[in-house]
Amino acid sequence: MDQKQVFQQIAEFWTNKMPFNQLLGLKITQFDCKQSEVRFVWQDKLIGNPIQNILHGGVTAAALDLVGGVVAAANIIENLDDLSEQTIQQSLSRLGTIDLRTDFLRPGRGEEFIATARIIRSGNKVAVARMEMHNEQGEHIAFGTGTYMVG
Repeated sequence: MDQKQVFQQIAEFWTNKMPFNQLLGLKITQFDCKQSEVRFVWQDKLIGNPIQNILHGGVTAAALDLVGGVVAAANIIENLDDLSEQTIQQSLSRLGTIDLRTDFLRPGRGEEFIATARIIRSGNKVAVARMEMHNEQGEHIAFGTGTYMVG
């Protein structure tokens, strides 16, 4: 199996087999070591302020955390010599969020939300990602920085 197939399988697994991601409707639409992307559509169950009809901040943070974790995972996989299922599982079992900072720039309004991430630094033990979230009109909703345990 090549890297692209591995990325696709993990994206499908994290989208379809992780209950929290399913609950929020988070879908991984790009999974590689340069940039990752997660999308989700507006649902009334994601409202954080019913008077203003805006997205809950926790949903925003969760989407940013997922997209940051995806690009960190892609960087782990890129550095593997052995792409066997066992090696990939063992390597990704160490992946976890150490720190997450979310800066909210404007209320979460829109029909679709797009979160993207890229790696700022990736070492043997820790990776740092920069994340952004926009709505379908390109309005910048939030950005974040995530620090992930990768080894």
